[in-house]
Amino acid sequence: MTEQDDWEREFDHRWANSAEHKEPSARARMLAARWKDNPPAPAPFRADPDPVPHRASWASTAVVFGCVIVVMVLLAVVQLSSAS
Repeated sequence: MTEQDDWEREFDHRWANSAEHKEPSARARMLAARWKDNPPAPAPFRADPDPVPHRASWASTAVVFGCVIVVMVLLAVVQLSSAS
């Protein structure tokens, strides 16, 4: 046999997927054993995370305007110092 034949025989996914019995993964077996005695509480699909406290919109606006004013003042100082 050639090396290509060995490769195809070793990694024959069609044969593996056509198996009648498929063993569950280790995680699935672990969760099944854990949930056998203590099942999880029901949860909605893609439940919303805990609500985030809402900050006042004026605070964000004040920070942005403050940064813009600081940049304008710095640019004016640099321009005045280079003109002298």
